[in-house]
Amino acid sequence: MTEFSSALMTDMYEYTMLDAALHDGSANRKCVFEIFTRHLPEGRRYGVIAGTGRILEQLKNFRLRDEDLKFLSDRHIVSKETISWLENYKFKGNILGYREGEMFFPNSPILQVEGTFGECTLLETLLLSILNYDCAVASAAARMVSVSAGRPCMDMGGRRTNEFSAVAASRAAIIGGFKGTANLLAAQLYDLKAIGTAAHCFTLVHDSERDAFKSQIASLGKGTTLLVDTYNVEEAVKTAVEVAGPDLGGVRIDSGDLCVMAKRVREQLDSLGATNTKITVTNDLDEYALASLQNAPVDSYGIGTMLVTGSGAPTCAMVYKLTEREGSDGVMHPVAKKSKNKATVPGRKLAYRSYDFSTSNDGVADCEHIISGSEEALAGFKPQDNWENLLVDYMTNGEADTQYMGHDAIMNAQKYCATALNRLPLAAQSLMRGDPAIPTEIDVLDE
Repeated sequence: MTEFSSALMTDMYEYTMLDAALHDGSANRKCVFEIFTRHLPEGRRYGVIAGTGRILEQLKNFRLRDEDLKFLSDRHIVSKETISWLENYKFKGNILGYREGEMFFPNSPILQVEGTFGECTLLETLLLSILNYDCAVASAAARMVSVSAGRPCMDMGGRRTNEFSAVAASRAAIIGGFKGTANLLAAQLYDLKAIGTAAHCFTLVHDSERDAFKSQIASLGKGTTLLVDTYNVEEAVKTAVEVAGPDLGGVRIDSGDLCVMAKRVREQLDSLGATNTKITVTNDLDEYALASLQNAPVDSYGIGTMLVTGSGAPTCAMVYKLTEREGSDGVMHPVAKKSKNKATVPGRKLAYRSYDFSTSNDGVADCEHIISGSEEALAGFKPQDNWENLLVDYMTNGEADTQYMGHDAIMNAQKYCATALNRLPLAAQSLMRGDPAIPTEIDVLDE
């Protein structure tokens, strides 16, 4: 996808810290870093994990090329000794975390990275930039799908974000429950369903709307979807059925009061004998608009701007913090920030979710349990019977688990997302502002 190394998708201070740590010897200390968010976007009930598969893809190419090393040297960002160290850089540590499609809440240990300080510190910006954006899009997508009344939602947001984010958004949207994307590169890379027919300019370039419709049907067949709001919707629908006949696949409405227009168009299509013609609506839709359209005769939605901007929450405010490190005594020590309003929980983490099975055979989630402590303390911890482990191993000794990459991983994450959301309390799917769907309890184990 790119002609540059993901190893430069970093902030400069990651390399300057590495340089200093190599000189004082701390670069080789074993460490555990953690990614989490202190809070959900205001009023949101849950978040959805997406992007971990992309992280594994990027780490395959997280190496510096000769021109990258020359850049670091010419800019005097790092020393010659550090350049030599970077020539052979490859992340050889471990990564574990929440699976894609899983729900997350404040202080959920979304990702834990284990390795030396030198190799882990270089990953901060890349990991955060992927997770902050992809999780924001997947969370927005899941909210939209939950109020779509079972109608498919399609990603049409590529023109409302930058070219790289467009591809990431398509992938994240599918995890959140979307059924297709207009972005061809995303469809190619991840084997996703591609969707799209024609824009208003296609109608405008022809001498008449009828000519445009004839051309599109000649090229794509009667099963295509015709855009009917370039001029007059009623006249366009009449013309569309005259040209394609009652077997016309669909019409798309992209303006006006979509609820009113959909009802009028449905009645008109039915009166013309096109009872099986589907109606797609677009035009700056978000979850609130979809909720208002639940009783409208709409068959699918095309969603752009609000999807790729996280529907008002384009980041998840995730952070990458050191929670455990090897001391000069060779022993691992939990560490934490004590900064005002930014304190962190020391130690590596276990994560579980407990369920109440009294009202559902599948169980309804009632609490997130985060257990923190030393490696030895955690090894002896026994979860309760109704607690389910939330962590999976993504990478071991620098080798990625390929089951979390590619098309099948995305589709498995989509199914998992739907199941995980349905296991939250019913209030989780409310669009009204409220607290996280379940509380998070943190228990720090004694040594």
